[in-house]
Amino acid sequence: MVDDLLAHGYKNITVLDISETALALAKTRLGRAAERVEWILADVAHAELPSHAYDVWHDRAVFHFLTSPEDRVAYVQNVMHAVKRGGHVIVSTFGPDGPSKCSGLDVVRYDAQSLHDQFGKRFRLVESAKEMHQTPFGNTQQFLYCYCRVE
Repeated sequence: MVDDLLAHGYKNITVLDISETALALAKTRLGRAAERVEWILADVAHAELPSHAYDVWHDRAVFHFLTSPEDRVAYVQNVMHAVKRGGHVIVSTFGPDGPSKCSGLDVVRYDAQSLHDQFGKRFRLVESAKEMHQTPFGNTQQFLYCYCRVE
């Protein structure tokens, strides 16, 4: 996604990941364009992020790994802290018929209402959709995408 954002002229892009290897691979893939991105190595639920700095928050397959209520609350608090009022929040997670484990780790599955319930009233659910995602290993997994606006 970062590649496409840069290619379309977006600025002030931040990429956060818990994996130093994943960040290094992305930086290498982007080459000199990586200098136009802020890279944060952190656990998203506990990262120190700037206040109301982001217009868009995009989570591709992280939230379902937060199996403890405390981590989910910390994550949502970070989103509320970091995203501007009127900002966009897009979360992609396993749907109700998705797997119960991923890469050997337990996950939590959601439908649109149960995912929105995790975020609360400050987030207005605008749209949701389910998709059958094909993995690189040839398996299919149900994903749920929820798009909210921060009120």
